[in-house]
Amino acid sequence: MRRVLIVSPHFPPVNAPDMQRARIALPHFRALGWEPVVLAVTPESVEGAVLDPLFEKTYPPDIRIIRVAGIPSKFTRWLGIGSLWWRCGRALRKAGDRLLATEKFDLVFFTTTQFDVFTFGPRWLRRFGVHYVLDYQDPWINDYYRQTRTKPPGGWLRFGFSQFTARRREPPVVVNAAAIVSVSSRYNDELHARYPDYDKARLCHLPFGAAAADLAIARESQPSQPLVPVGDGRIHLVYTGRCGPDMERALRILFRALRYFRDVAPDEAARLHLHFIGTGYAPPPLGQNSVLPIAESEGVASQVTEICYRVAYFDALHALVQADALMVVGSDDPSYSASKIFPYLLARRPLLTIVHEESLMLKLAHTQNPAASFGFGHQTDSQILDTLAHRISDEWFVGKGWEQPAAGDLNLLEPHLAASMTRRLAAVFDYALQSPPA
Repeated sequence: MRRVLIVSPHFPPVNAPDMQRARIALPHFRALGWEPVVLAVTPESVEGAVLDPLFEKTYPPDIRIIRVAGIPSKFTRWLGIGSLWWRCGRALRKAGDRLLATEKFDLVFFTTTQFDVFTFGPRWLRRFGVHYVLDYQDPWINDYYRQTRTKPPGGWLRFGFSQFTARRREPPVVVNAAAIVSVSSRYNDELHARYPDYDKARLCHLPFGAAAADLAIARESQPSQPLVPVGDGRIHLVYTGRCGPDMERALRILFRALRYFRDVAPDEAARLHLHFIGTGYAPPPLGQNSVLPIAESEGVASQVTEICYRVAYFDALHALVQADALMVVGSDDPSYSASKIFPYLLARRPLLTIVHEESLMLKLAHTQNPAASFGFGHQTDSQILDTLAHRISDEWFVGKGWEQPAAGDLNLLEPHLAASMTRRLAAVFDYALQSPPA
């Protein structure tokens, strides 16, 4: 049995998106010939962490997880330092040094959006001869905000500094990697453009897999405070997950369609209420509304509720399986996180999808709900958005789409489920060992 050290600073019970790849793969690694060991930080070291103990039921209890504690944020926050890397990076590095010096590992897998942790890769390759694989869940060097003139999270000063360091640190990390997996093929194209001498065969497009078992846990769980009312006579439509400026186009189309539906069927439309849950990454009670201002500008805010901070993962899934209907709104970036569609499809609820026409999400939604899947293009012209909004109003709202359950074949999703995706990941590991870079 080969051994892989998985470096994932965020890890259950911490609820953070960048630990999901590791979490859903853990139940499948051993059957594929890999024994995983996880290196993470303690939950107490994650500032403002939202904890969800149910995560720990989703992988084998005998998986070895090594947790390290960094500098508590209460000792650094007064200096304006909250970064997990600045507070915990040294502790992670020292723990990894000890492990690799005293135990035999065949490979290291970095799966995190704490990109500075990637810099351990060349160090451990040089000192211990252990090759490494990187997981690009987001771009480390990110031109999106500059190109779109959208304000980045944390503001321009912090983002500018992070990009300055990224441009200095990424090159030696990438060129020495045995392989790289990315959730978006676009990220691989960008890496190849920056590093044309890096063997393109080592770049693998690997979206997140869908964990069907999570939905079973969500159906059995009972949140202490349900996020969506039950039995109040209204029809509740639910969306869970991040919303940001890149989703404004989809939200405007949705809200405009609702407004047009109110014009033709006011009594029926009045029964609808739209919930957007966990739209920001900040812990409660922090966070800023990103959906409600758009709903207000479109005149439908009275029928919209937004929870703008991070919520427990299984509480959010429970809201999906209990909702009358679900909504998926997508980014204006067609490469954005196609994996987010899977919980909606697996929940088997009526589903309205409004995403970029080039997104994999639209193709996947079409396999299950072809009559309720709508795509928009790169155009920003208001008249074009109006045309699509009228179509959605006529075809989905007037047609009472919330009464039309999914009818597609779930077997079509099998290649995207956790077991299949982990097989592909293990194949990348095998390739990295068989043909390591010179």
